[in-house]
Amino acid sequence: MSKPLLKVEGLKKYFPIRKGLIGKTVGHVKAIDDISFYVNEGETLGIVGESGCGKSTTGRTIMRLLEPTEGVVEFEGRDLNSMSANEVRKVRRDIQMVFQDPYASLNPRHTIGKILEEPLIVHGVSNAKERREKVVEFLKIVGLSEYHAKRYPHQFSGGQRQRIGIARALMTNPKLIIADEPVSALDVSIQAQVLNLMQDLQKEFNLTYIFIAHDLGVVRHISNRVAVMYLGKIVEITESEEMYANPLHPYTQALLSAVPVPDPNYKKEQIIIEGDMPSPANPPSGCAFHTRCPFKMDVCTKITPVLAEESTGHSVACHLYTQEGNDDIDRKKQLEGSV
Repeated sequence: MSKPLLKVEGLKKYFPIRKGLIGKTVGHVKAIDDISFYVNEGETLGIVGESGCGKSTTGRTIMRLLEPTEGVVEFEGRDLNSMSANEVRKVRRDIQMVFQDPYASLNPRHTIGKILEEPLIVHGVSNAKERREKVVEFLKIVGLSEYHAKRYPHQFSGGQRQRIGIARALMTNPKLIIADEPVSALDVSIQAQVLNLMQDLQKEFNLTYIFIAHDLGVVRHISNRVAVMYLGKIVEITESEEMYANPLHPYTQALLSAVPVPDPNYKKEQIIIEGDMPSPANPPSGCAFHTRCPFKMDVCTKITPVLAEESTGHSVACHLYTQEGNDDIDRKKQLEGSV
């Protein structure tokens, strides 16, 4: 089996909480708290979860737009976190990002032509004619025209601006694209167009995607594998169809139960999660989800479950599937039987 294109091990990103006149550090926001996963060449890994779970921070930390607190990010066998800023800049030719807000990520003072030329200038394409030809080529690839190069971002719709963002990411012929909620700001009909475009581009250029989203329907449409995040941790990861057919973690089950089904006669039980997500500045002990979990046991409040393979290719971090959890269940049964 070939090595994965990207491998993440024990990645953490803590933001310091400072107080007082001298800015003394009094705590940390644990945005990413020890996550590990891999992405194979040519596949799409979807990362899903509630707002504030650490999805976008994960993408930005992999790119080194945010400096990691701890952990290893290997791209083609090279550790990005041990590289200098100049070395990372060279690797970024192969790793690009599509941002969530297609308007905020485009400079309003520059024409689209200049915006698309910029990555080529940064990465050493000095021939102006070659740059202009490539701009026109990629505008056409994403469904726009040559004359659009002379326009400014405010002259485009949201869907067109996201196409421009995708074109900019493609300019350096990358191997990996991290798409940070690329369709969440778009109308539903435009979402489908952008998703189909991304799938077509993946086949044409043999791209690998990390697709970050909160919409489970969108993730199912585009992803080969799905990782579910909660409070800075990955709680479940497996093949896309397996995730939707057989979710193991209570949090994943609750998320999937809330997905609307386009059939008025179809009845399904919706699992309601009580309460709000705890603060990442003060996460609960043991399992991070135990404060809201309908299956909470004593062990969940004390021991943090490890992400472990429950069946082939299906990993979950939950005490319902650990020996400690089974022992806890047995003790409860014994107590109930003795009453």
